Amino acid sequence: MRFGLVHRIMTDALAALGVLAIVSTQAMSPWANVVVLVGLGLALAVPESFQPKNAMRQFATFAPMLLFVVQVSRLILGRSVLDVVVEFAALLQVLRVSTRRGAQHDQQIIVLALLHFVAGTVLGGGITYGVCFLGFLIVAPGALVLSHLRREVEGNYRQGARDRTGLPVDVPRILRSRRVVGRGFLAATCLMALPIFVFTAALFLMFPRVGLSLLLIDRRGGDKIGFSEQIDLNDVGVMRSNPDIALRFDVSNLPDPPPARLIVRFRGTARDTYGGHMWSRSASDRKLDRIGGDYLALSRMNRPTDRKFTIDLEPIDPQVIFLPPKTVSMWVRKPPQAALGDPFSIVRAPEGELRYGGNDVRGLHYEAFVTTDAEPIIEDLPAPERARYLQLPADFPGRVGQLAHQWADDQPTDQLKAKAIEEHLKKEFRYDLSRPSGGKSEPIDDFLFNSRAGHCEFFSTAMALMLREVGIPSRNVMGFLGGTYNHFGRYYAVRQGDAHSWVEAYIEGSRGWVTFDPTPTAGAQPREERAGTYVYVRDFIEALSQRWNRYVVGYDLSTQHNMLQGARDSYNAFRHRTQLDRGVAGAVTKPSIIGVLIALFSIGAYALWTRRKKKKPVLVDRTEKEEREAQRQEAVASLYRSLELVMAAHGISRPASLPPLRHAEQVESSEHPLGKDVFELTNEYIELRFGGRTLTDTARKEFERRVKELRGRKPPEPRPAESAAAAAP
Repeated sequence: MRFGLVHRIMTDALAALGVLAIVSTQAMSPWANVVVLVGLGLALAVPESFQPKNAMRQFATFAPMLLFVVQVSRLILGRSVLDVVVEFAALLQVLRVSTRRGAQHDQQIIVLALLHFVAGTVLGGGITYGVCFLGFLIVAPGALVLSHLRREVEGNYRQGARDRTGLPVDVPRILRSRRVVGRGFLAATCLMALPIFVFTAALFLMFPRVGLSLLLIDRRGGDKIGFSEQIDLNDVGVMRSNPDIALRFDVSNLPDPPPARLIVRFRGTARDTYGGHMWSRSASDRKLDRIGGDYLALSRMNRPTDRKFTIDLEPIDPQVIFLPPKTVSMWVRKPPQAALGDPFSIVRAPEGELRYGGNDVRGLHYEAFVTTDAEPIIEDLPAPERARYLQLPADFPGRVGQLAHQWADDQPTDQLKAKAIEEHLKKEFRYDLSRPSGGKSEPIDDFLFNSRAGHCEFFSTAMALMLREVGIPSRNVMGFLGGTYNHFGRYYAVRQGDAHSWVEAYIEGSRGWVTFDPTPTAGAQPREERAGTYVYVRDFIEALSQRWNRYVVGYDLSTQHNMLQGARDSYNAFRHRTQLDRGVAGAVTKPSIIGVLIALFSIGAYALWTRRKKKKPVLVDRTEKEEREAQRQEAVASLYRSLELVMAAHGISRPASLPPLRHAEQVESSEHPLGKDVFELTNEYIELRFGGRTLTDTARKEFERRVKELRGRKPPEPRPAESAAAAAP
């Protein structure tokens, strides 16, 4: 493998991994990502022969200056400092890769790649970043070693150093050499990543992220999924085709194996005012009264009989907390805080909505405690508030009201009236994502009497308005309906395409809000596929990403404590199964005792290794083959030294700066009497020393004989002209 080619590939790999680490954070705009990736591809494709040319030198000088001016101008025009700095760092790497010349520039590329990974740690740190970082650990040792070797070679060339033949250092020849880098070298440098990774992982596990951090940056508007603030029937399109995960959840007391689908309505927000085609909210937000720090009692404290939902919410805009029905309390893990910025907070909005805020936008981890269906949650609805939930638009179509009375008036209670309207809509109308009634002046009227088809917002809006018509307070609720089980991650996934809308009606007999879902069964369930190769690969990647986000990106003191507690519980379970928790074995195998023994053993082993290392003599271990080669080289060099003594005796000494072969050529061209013999013997020496020719006894004796013969020759008599010149005064 050619030294220069391997070095270039490794350096290019580091540059590409660093840029991908920046792009994976999505800190740049989509257009900036495209420009950076296309530019990187073009830079990597620039032939090395083009880079020393004068045009490329000028480009390398002026392009960074122009890029700096452009980015400063964008900053002055109001662009975010974070966006400008990240784009500048990525584009600077692209320019350096395309215009590099020599090891000095390659080392700049490596430093920039390292800075990109530092920025990626702060800005994102997702699973894509983790893959890039692993590649960086594998490639970086080899790239650093090769860059150091190339810098030494180029430095020796600039200082006028010569190789073992006496010729100046030939840098291109060394870069083309296949003897510098071999498979063993690449394997050894790549394996260096293993101890580095182990050491880094140990530090990471020992020192979790705690307290406030100056490195956390407010990234509002970053990588979030969308959730509509309002429902406009004339504007809402197909909502059930986006596969991005909105949240993941796990439920206590599930059967084994868990069901492939678990239908849970995660309530997000609700709207109380309908203006003809759009739902909106009439009241403003108010602060939530906290109880016990991160623990929030929404209607009461949790009990052992409550069912626990463990939820990982992805970054979402707006920052709404989604809860399953009949949630009585919740526990929230506070995300890491930025030292300079808004602190983390939770507020209660009208209509039972909860929101979180602060500088962290990487989602939320919380637990929801849900009561059983038999326990009612009492919520009083005062008369002034009741009027809001009975309000109808001024131009509400009369035949919609007549249809509502036709369906509900025969029922004796509000609960049965609401159930009758729900059943008519569910059974007599068709679920259709194409929104056939969208854009009409009266979309609900058209839905009920013309198209008789629509998506969930049409069904929930129609039911809410018909309930109000018959005197039952109602509101439109938006959230997610899921989820689908992931066997790798052992959680249920709820996707953005599972966004759903349903109805809450205030039933006097129950003194609380009751959930109704008039959408046909085809639309009131998760729509993601459950089988196939694509689903298998997707679930694996999503589970890996979830583990990375929870145990790496979200690693803190709480996670560390839970991991240690889990390890201790597993060890105690093992002791119990193997009956090592009894008698003397039970006392010796306690986790604390085992921990102390491991620590003492590690300290003793390290001390013993250090002591033996100090006493161990430093020996030069040379193989028999290497020893024979060294002796041969010394014997050949001794032959040439004898020739040099003869040349010195005849006045034709070789200068130290002149290679042997060049000196022999000059002696022969000067027509010196020994010129031909010196040239032949020098050629024979070079073949023996560097040409791989074997030094036999016959060849050695012949060389010594000819040198002895030259030594016996008398120096040539000076020419007459030279004698006269020497005799002149």
